[in-house]
Amino acid sequence: MDHTPAVAAALAEVGPRLRLLRTRRGISLAGLAEATGISKSTLSRLESGQRRPSLELLLPIAQAHRVALDELVGAPETGDPRVRLRPRQVNGRTVLPLTRQPGSLQAWKVIVPAAQSEPELRVHEGYEWLYVLSGRLRLVIGDRDTVLGTGEAAEFDTRLPHWFGSTGEHPVELLSILGRQGERMHVRARPHRTAADGSAH
Repeated sequence: MDHTPAVAAALAEVGPRLRLLRTRRGISLAGLAEATGISKSTLSRLESGQRRPSLELLLPIAQAHRVALDELVGAPETGDPRVRLRPRQVNGRTVLPLTRQPGSLQAWKVIVPAAQSEPELRVHEGYEWLYVLSGRLRLVIGDRDTVLGTGEAAEFDTRLPHWFGSTGEHPVELLSILGRQGERMHVRARPHRTAADGSAH
């Protein structure tokens, strides 16, 4: 069956969206297969774009991740330019997705309650950046335990055992950006001015 370019583009985005959602939550293909009853090979082909997504496949996946079906498909809201960001609860944290389309970078606003202060380290593919909007963030990467204050940022390879949460005093609000493996945050800075004698200021 032929599809319009818009529909074909939406279908092509489903695979990367499924993979990102699964890896972001630290779920293996085997774990998702067990939760959905869909074989590992079918899930793998869905994520790679080799298998066309269908309602029969997407519904169990959406239920396993506890997300709305349109988050997997990325169905556009027509006729209204306003972006409706819907917060959800993930592992006791309030998570607000800031990016609506799949791609190399995905961003979230996260609110971590004060009670979440005991590290539970995990690993997954990707590279993550964190920026603290308010409160104090405890960040554990391997055997390094760091506390970040408001306005501070960190970046790390998520293949390293890691965890972030509250220091136990107050909730912490942060921005989280997850990129593909090997990516780094590129920050533009003003070039150094060079004096007449060739020295940089």
